[in-house]
Amino acid sequence: MGNSFRYDPFQNLQEKNMSFEDVFNHIVDFMMLNPRGNYRLIVGTDSQVHKDCTVFITGIVILRENKGVWACIRKVIVPRKMLHLHERISLELSFTEEIVSMFTEEKKKQLIDIILPFIYEGSSFSMEGHIDIGAGKRNKTREFVNEMVSRIESIGVEPKIKPDAFVASHYANRYTR
Repeated sequence: MGNSFRYDPFQNLQEKNMSFEDVFNHIVDFMMLNPRGNYRLIVGTDSQVHKDCTVFITGIVILRENKGVWACIRKVIVPRKMLHLHERISLELSFTEEIVSMFTEEKKKQLIDIILPFIYEGSSFSMEGHIDIGAGKRNKTREFVNEMVSRIESIGVEPKIKPDAFVASHYANRYTR
């Protein structure tokens, strides 16, 4: 990634200036509260073009099915208007891939180890990459679906597109304005 990007620390409504280590520890703490659960670790990015820059927001969400959530965002500012849709969608995915790669095999194993003793009671853990694109006939991004889905699958994460890509299309989207 170019040096001209401005990366902000991770943050949420409760806490600012978090490192990735802080984020990971919050996820561990959240899962430890109730290891008997169905957890989905979701990463997704959305962007918004402004007058003199483009704002990218990556959301990281740990969701315990029907039982709560912990989430945070990271903002990256690109100091130009990115008007080409493919370039913007591709960079959104690059920021998602970057965050997913921070969840190393060792870190993923740490998270899986939390639920492992309860796997026969139905506990589960999965990781998803939410992509802010849709396959609908009227969706301008439909021509990029195969390419972007392949990129997410290639890093070992389950891809979700609209309408199922809620971390990118709703959570991250709220912070791009």
